[in-house]
Amino acid sequence: MPGTYDDIAPLRRGDGADGDQTTASSPVDRVPITVLEPEGNARGGIVLLHESRERGPGLRDLMTALAAEGWTVVTPDLFHRVTGEPEHEVFGDELFADFDACFDWLTAHGVFPDCVGVLGFDTAGTAAFLVATNRPIGAAVSVAARGLTEPLAAEAEALVQAAPRLQAPWLGLFGADDPADDVEKLRDAGAAASVATLVVTYPDAKHRADRPAEDEDDDPVRVDAQTRIFDWFDSNLR
Repeated sequence: MPGTYDDIAPLRRGDGADGDQTTASSPVDRVPITVLEPEGNARGGIVLLHESRERGPGLRDLMTALAAEGWTVVTPDLFHRVTGEPEHEVFGDELFADFDACFDWLTAHGVFPDCVGVLGFDTAGTAAFLVATNRPIGAAVSVAARGLTEPLAAEAEALVQAAPRLQAPWLGLFGADDPADDVEKLRDAGAAASVATLVVTYPDAKHRADRPAEDEDDDPVRVDAQTRIFDWFDSNLR
């Protein structure tokens, strides 16, 4: 059904928090997700990763815009295994297990596997990148990803080291807050991948499509950044 609603995406067997076989009564046998579906048939699916349980106005606006373009957007709660405030971001096996659950949910709802993409901002941009090095999906986009030359966590490889293993076309958007030298190193590392990669840098932070638009709704930097995200998925999720 079109519109926004909450659902659950079952984890694959054996993807419990401790690696044991999951059961129907296990508290970690499923991932809570928020879904935004387009009107009519979806042309593909986007797994939107985020570093917070809260989905601010900017992120909700982006989800709405993606759905208006025909994509089914699935946002998982990456912190469903913990209570209270999370102490760290989700990487490693837990990240891949939660992404796989969203992937399976999308394909079970009629999305072709090569029409599934992933998108993330900040540390979730790092997560989106790492998913694209471990899963043969259709496309990936990272905005202001962290951990470019130094790992963010024990389970998160530095992106310059992981870049040659990218399995999906990847777009990286960076701004003035991101270290220019590290971004250039990532650009060079991505060139060694067997898939298309593109790194774009902006002179400020107005490229953040996950933040609410201010008075300048038609700011050219913001428009360009969001257009690049949409075009990347348009070109690669076919």
